[in-house]
Amino acid sequence: MLKLEPRPELSRFWSYASPILALLITVLIGVALFAALGKDPVKGLLVFFYEPIKSGYAIGELMVKATPLLIIALGLAVCFRSNVWNIGAEGQFVFGAIAAGGVALLADKNTGQWIVVAILLAGIVGGMVWAGIVAFLRDRCNANEILVSLMLVYVATLLLGYMVYGPWKDPHGYNFPQTKTFEAVTQIPRLFKGSRVSIGLVIALVGAGALWVFLFRTRAGFAQQVGGLAPAASRYAGFSARRAVWVALLTSGAAAGLAGALEVAGPLGQLTPYVPAGYGFAAIIVAFVGRLHPVGMIFSAILMSMFYIGGELAQSRLGLPKSLTGVFQGLLLFTLLACDTLIAYRIRRKAAAKAASSMTTASLQASTPITAPITAPVTRATEGSN
Repeated sequence: MLKLEPRPELSRFWSYASPILALLITVLIGVALFAALGKDPVKGLLVFFYEPIKSGYAIGELMVKATPLLIIALGLAVCFRSNVWNIGAEGQFVFGAIAAGGVALLADKNTGQWIVVAILLAGIVGGMVWAGIVAFLRDRCNANEILVSLMLVYVATLLLGYMVYGPWKDPHGYNFPQTKTFEAVTQIPRLFKGSRVSIGLVIALVGAGALWVFLFRTRAGFAQQVGGLAPAASRYAGFSARRAVWVALLTSGAAAGLAGALEVAGPLGQLTPYVPAGYGFAAIIVAFVGRLHPVGMIFSAILMSMFYIGGELAQSRLGLPKSLTGVFQGLLLFTLLACDTLIAYRIRRKAAAKAASSMTTASLQASTPITAPITAPVTRATEGSN
């Protein structure tokens, strides 16, 4: 029989190298998968890892996909480092998009550039409101934030469907469930001519830097992490565990809502039922592959966007289903969890584990005579005083 036994000391090297190992294992499994589907594995790997970076335009599209993933992952990192498990960032992304879309629909040709700021703020507030529901129920009712946040994803998606099929439906849209195209003045400014890369990329990178400073260079960031991971210790130190929950969820919701606003006022330019693209769920993988570190999440967001674009290209060029994107994402998460498990635990035979336990017990018994003379005088002195 085999059993998992905790390692006495974790390897710092493998803690950071395991995402790379997980990626390599994912690639090897992907090669086998392409071969099993009757496709050339080399062409398959080129579609996923070369085509998205082969030209300036391709890199721009890669950044378009990576921007919302990175922004949402940054917010989730605050949650996960605070031991708050917000799994419903997708719902906050959608509700932020709804709020931002509602403001964008108010604009006309005479509206000024200030509308862009209003759209982004509406997205942030929308995401915070949706995450605030989770925070309130966790704080006041001790509700499980995993279930509440996940269920609210479906509520937000249904609300989006109601709006685009009902009150906000474009009357001149040939009966398609979508709003009218937003006015040009509402479009998020782009960084380069002929590219869809917007200032959202700059916001994401600045956000990564700000998060690094907050987590590792401020007392508030330290209090935030301690408040979630060790509530008793945080109370002793004067930190508020309740505040940590609220800050984590509101920050995560604000980030997801901002990503939703950037998406609908950027690449999409309108609200449709296809706003929920799975970015909120994929960002969970981005956060963990990046080790909840702002710099690591930049690279993992780029990797995850490669999977998105690679899945689309695999469908059009190789005749493979687009769901291959989800397969690669799942493989990466599964292999990362497996690597992390083997970093923290080692596989031992049960007999060997019992022998090791016996040796530990024997060593403790052998050490008793050494400690006895030290404690004996204290005991005798106590007895004598009585």
